[in-house]
Amino acid sequence: MKYSTFIAAIPLLQLAAAQPHRRRHVHEHQLIKKDGDVVVTVVNTVYAEATDSPQVIVYVDQDGKPVSTTTEGLPAVQTPAPAPAPVEVAPVVESIAAAVPAVSYPAAPEPVKTTAAPASTPTYSSGGNTGFGLVYSPYNADGTCKSLSQIQEDFKAISTEYTLIRTYGTDCNQIANVLTIVKERKNKLFAGIFDISDLPTQVATIVKAANGDWSSFDTISVGNELVNSGAASASTVVAAIGTVRGLLKTAGYTGNVVTVDTLVASRANPSLCDASDYCAVNCHPFFDGNVAAADSGNFLTTQIPTLQEKLANKSQKIVVTETGWPWKGLPNGAAVASLPNQAAAISSIKKSFASNPESVILFTAFNDMWKKNTPFQFEAEQYWGMGGTNPPSG
Repeated sequence: MKYSTFIAAIPLLQLAAAQPHRRRHVHEHQLIKKDGDVVVTVVNTVYAEATDSPQVIVYVDQDGKPVSTTTEGLPAVQTPAPAPAPVEVAPVVESIAAAVPAVSYPAAPEPVKTTAAPASTPTYSSGGNTGFGLVYSPYNADGTCKSLSQIQEDFKAISTEYTLIRTYGTDCNQIANVLTIVKERKNKLFAGIFDISDLPTQVATIVKAANGDWSSFDTISVGNELVNSGAASASTVVAAIGTVRGLLKTAGYTGNVVTVDTLVASRANPSLCDASDYCAVNCHPFFDGNVAAADSGNFLTTQIPTLQEKLANKSQKIVVTETGWPWKGLPNGAAVASLPNQAAAISSIKKSFASNPESVILFTAFNDMWKKNTPFQFEAEQYWGMGGTNPPSG
């Protein structure tokens, strides 16, 4: 019988995970057929054993008179014995579907649409004001913009331990809306410019939201993973940083201006960090493929020095602006998406950065159901929300 085996092949490339433009490992499946035992039907023809038939020979003299007689045996004609009746053998049909058991991944629970994680799901709260940051995206499941009241509803479910809130763009009036809540919570805002094609307009939106008060702004980023995604060159991004810094300074902002890219892209293009007020990188242990969830913190702390040594200023501050673990999706080698693993990863990260929590922004507050899952992100793009929760406002 023949059989088949199912194999997953994954390029081991570390990429980051956040907004929908993100590129990640390609996850390929190949079905490979191996030869097994071959069933052979052999039909043997058996002949009957030869026998002798008697024959009388008469010897005569020259006159034709009988002199003597003798009997001799001559070989009889070999006649095949009748072949046994043929036995009907059912044809062997090679069926991959029948031979290979269906491959399936353990089903994870569906996203929870509540203001808190279910009882069986850890909330990952360390209690109190820990100083870690958290990513928040103000979009409905259908991709439309959330209103201020919806954002306020969402933030009621976000632990007060997170003191820095990161957003990515200027659309949906998100800077003004989130800034209102950040001020109420006495937090800081890490605002972002997502599209660098029209910098003056993007900066003007931020300036209008600030309304002359920059006290609640910690950082303004120029682009997110533009080099990693191939959307822009390092030199283009460096020039954009300079432009934005100049425009913001004119408006009275003297805080941090950075660009954010993956740790891998920044290591290969250290000018991105050199041009920033600190080095801001996204780094997700899940996409390495060799890291178990519980080793996430150690992975980050060992990767950071490999970036540090490439920088012009070896003592420049490095902030991990995205890191976390999905609770649902396809496995990536040693990295398996699940709620317990997400809890283990977050715990490991917090433990590794307990002495400098301001150097980590966790990804993300809620599931991003407005994104699209693809094999490139291991079907996990929507499922990075803390505790597997959906935003309360939808």
